[in-house]
Formats: sequence, C-alpha cells, structure tokens
Amino acid sequence: MENPVLILGASYLGRQAKEILESNGNVVYGFLDDNKKLHNTEIDNVAVLGSTDDETYLKLLGKKCDAFVALDENKVRKTLVNLLNEEYKVQPVNVIPASANIPSSTDMGHGNFIHHGVTFGPGSSIGNHCILQTNVIIGTETRLGDFVQIGSGSIINSGSEIEDEVFIGSGVTVVGGITVGKGARVGAGSVVVAPVKAGETVFGNPAQKVNA
Repeated sequence: MENPVLILGASYLGRQAKEILESNGNVVYGFLDDNKKLHNTEIDNVAVLGSTDDETYLKLLGKKCDAFVALDENKVRKTLVNLLNEEYKVQPVNVIPASANIPSSTDMGHGNFIHHGVTFGPGSSIGNHCILQTNVIIGTETRLGDFVQIGSGSIINSGSEIEDEVFIGSGVTVVGGITVGKGARVGAGSVVVAPVKAGETVFGNPAQKVNA
C-alpha cells in the first residue's frame, strides 16, 4: 500500500499492527483510541491523535490515508468497520508480515490481521476482519468466515469450516473436515474432533460443551 495507515486502536493489537506495517515499509500516520488518557501521547514513537470517531483524522481516509481497525472486541470492531464503510467509503487494509506463508490460491477479504509465522494451505480462504495470531496453521481448502479470531499456535486442519465470529483460543487443534458454527468459542489447548454448534462453548481433549 502506498498511503500511510491510520490505526484505530492503540492496545496490544495496534502495536502489533504498527510493527508489521513498518516492517513492510509502510508509514503509520498515527493511532486513534477512545482512551482519553492516551491522547497526545506516543506509543512506540507514533502519536495517539484522538478518538476513533475524530472526523479531523477520519476525513483523511481514502486518497490520502488508509485505515486498519486494531480492536479485538467484535462488537466494537464491527461498529468501526461499518463507520469506515458507510460514512467514509473505506475498506480497512490487511496487515500481513513477510513471514506469513500465504499461497496465491488463498482467497482473502479485507481488514484481516495476520501475525508472524501464520501458514495457509492451498485453496484455503479467509473472510474479512479476522485476527490470526502467531504461528497459526490453516489447512488446505479450509474456510474461515468473517470476524474470526484464532490464538497463537492453533492448527485448523484441512477441509474445516470456521464460521463467522468464532473465537478459538491458543494451542487448539481442529481435526480435518470439522465445522465450528457461528459465534462458537473454543477454549485454549482444546482438541476439536466433532462439529461445534453455533454459539456453543467447548473445552478439553476431546473438546466438550461447557456452560458459558
């Protein structure tokens, strides 16, 4: 991308995004964050300019500046994505480090965060606004929906389907061909050997339904 990037969110995810963008040679214009205590401070030598709804900076989006939403709470993330799409006609950019292994056959949407060491198999796909942390492995012909979050070191084996808004903790294994339904949650370290219904929370080895 040629334009500087405005990062919405100055927490851990914003810092991760900044590091990756700059390692790719991109310029980070600044952070926007709703924590007023951070305003007019710097994080890793980049200024926190104002709140996420500050029109002074949001009006720069488009021809002069790109945007990335660096917040992991899906409700807030969705609100900001809708704001950018509807009010400013902007799609958030993908943040992808050079260390990620993404075949040309992978289909990818917008606004995704891919951390170091993430690997996709051939024919895999990922929707929009997902967060994949360090060393996640996505198997061949596996499909991820929108707003999916996967923790560090998790392995999603070939032919699986991870539907919209699923949260998968760190160190999880999903065996091949499994569907994890919309909005489900999988606890860290779990081994998923059977389909998970929409909205369920599962945990353990093998993963079993728990009352959230």
